Order: sequence, then structure tokens, then C-alpha cells
Amino acid sequence: MKKSPLSSLFFFLVTVVSLSSLQAHDTRVYELRTYYANEGKLDDLVARFRDHTTALFAKHGIENVGYWVPKENPDNKLIYIIAFPSRLDQESMWKSFQADPDWKAAAKASSKNGRLINKIEAVFMQTTEYSMPIKKIQASPERLFELRTYICNEGMRRHLGARFRDHTIGLFDKHGIENIAYFHPMPDQEGGTSTLIYIVAHESEEGREVAFGNQREDEDWKTAAAASVERAGGRMTIEGGVTGELLVPTDFSAMK
Repeated sequence: MKKSPLSSLFFFLVTVVSLSSLQAHDTRVYELRTYYANEGKLDDLVARFRDHTTALFAKHGIENVGYWVPKENPDNKLIYIIAFPSRLDQESMWKSFQADPDWKAAAKASSKNGRLINKIEAVFMQTTEYSMPIKKIQASPERLFELRTYICNEGMRRHLGARFRDHTIGLFDKHGIENIAYFHPMPDQEGGTSTLIYIVAHESEEGREVAFGNQREDEDWKTAAAASVERAGGRMTIEGGVTGELLVPTDFSAMK
């Protein structure tokens, strides 16, 4: 049967929109890195990143996304996210960075009074299909960020993702919680099939308390939460599997 011009146009528009959506999805590989500084060495570590490391990352094609320290920081942590075009690029870019004589000189000079780092944790991630584009905005006044991690029961992450996609993200916006980005660890990483990692931002700690309080009391949220648990057939996250940490951007962060 011959297609009408109208139906052909509709098919064309749907195809264009679908292709645009696919092309718009962020395919970069992100790395979330947490450095635990030795006692009394956090300021020196932050200074090394400010004065040397971030510029050397950029020199070798590594994208600086954001740098933070926890608001409450008893473990002397520096947390940051960098990005690469792919895992293969990550390997080559990181090797190139580590072999750079300028990096070796900066590392040696900064450690002359003792080793700066006690421990490093790292996870490779990619954005979820419902994540928004990551915008490196230096807001004034600077925002308070929050890094949140959800560890799901087996097979439950898709249900959790559907709730965020269809309800939670919109409700966060409604109540003044700024959505920054949503990630899944890559399949070969710990939590690769069970973990959701995301970042939101707040105007202040007081504003955060008000916003989350309002979101929890929102009837739309209560309905969505109950319906999603019913569809999933039970609790989506493991006991104690939801954690969060308030983060303050460093003075050199591309995202504030």
C-alpha cells in the first residue's frame, strides 16, 4: 500500500528525533577518584592539583570535570571526576601524563616533606540514559554539591532507574534540587550492575534540608515511590545501601 505524504513525513521526523537522541547521549568514560591524604597533607595535595595536575591533565587530553572536598572531612579526602573519550584513550592518556617530566618534577617537589597520599579509590563510569548533559558552571555564590550512591538488590537497578527517570528527577527540579549528572559504574567495575551514582547541587545546607523535606512530603513522590516498589516486587536498595556526602568545590574546580 502506498504511503501518504503525511505518514512519510511523520516517519522521517520520528527517525530524525530518534537519531538525534542517540547522537546526543554522552559516550565519554568518566572516572570518579577519591584521594585520602596523609595527616596534615591535604592542603599540599590540593595545591599540587591547583598548580600542576589539572593543567597537565588538560595537556594530555584528560578533561577536568569537577574537584571537591567533603564539607565534613575527617578522612582528608579530595574527590574529583575526570573524563576520557574511551577506556582505550584513558589508558594511553594516563600513561602519557604519568611519563611527563613536568609531572614527575611536580610530584617529587610536592612530596619532599613526606608522601601526600595514603590511599586512592577509583571507579570508571558512564552516564545513564536519563542523565542530563553535564554543565561545568561556576555559579556565584558557589553551590553545595552532594554525591549520592545507591546500591541495589539484584535485578532492581532498572526499576530504580525508571523511578528516577520518570519521577525523581522532575521532583528534584520542582523542589529546587539541581540535577547535575547520573552515572552507572562500567560493567567491569565493582557495582557495575547494581549501583547508581549521582550528583545534585543545593544553594546551601539549610536549603538542602528544606528541599528534601518538601520532596519527601510531596504527594506525587509518595505515589511514585509506592508504585515503583510495587512494580519492582520489593525493596530496590540493599539495607544501608543509600549513602550521601556533601561536597564543597575547590577554588580551581571547573564546576562550582
